[in-house]
Amino acid sequence: MPISDRLQTLLLKEINEIAGRSDKPDSKLADICQLLKDKVAHYDWVGFYTVNPERERELVLGPYVGEPTDHTRIPFGRGICGQAAETGEAIIASDVSAEPNYLSCGINVKSEIVLPIAHEGVMRGQIDIDSHTISVFDESDQAFLEMVGCLVSEFL
Repeated sequence: MPISDRLQTLLLKEINEIAGRSDKPDSKLADICQLLKDKVAHYDWVGFYTVNPERERELVLGPYVGEPTDHTRIPFGRGICGQAAETGEAIIASDVSAEPNYLSCGINVKSEIVLPIAHEGVMRGQIDIDSHTISVFDESDQAFLEMVGCLVSEFL
């Protein structure tokens, strides 16, 4: 279910405004999560993970919007998020039930997209989005989230 070009443009404008605020990073990330969940129908859980500064090969859950999750710390390589962190590549899991390395976040989750976010060549974290619809994410979501990642990379 592609996000229309018009909606992408409006969201990127709002995200750019949020990114430019003098708020604390977590406040900005929380507002971005809420905006994306509210405005994109198939984004049912939206969150950011950051690379743990004390344990470089671990992700730590930051701001998110959606159902609570037990996965607040994820080692690189474990689950979809850990795989994306390990490879530095975006992952679209069209059907999470078919993924052997999937960490279940809830019975309603059917598909997931994870996009690593780097700043000056160093991975700082990632954006993770779950959907209750199977096979809903595509290249247009990935391209849009890459632009979101660029806007948040400096303060993630």
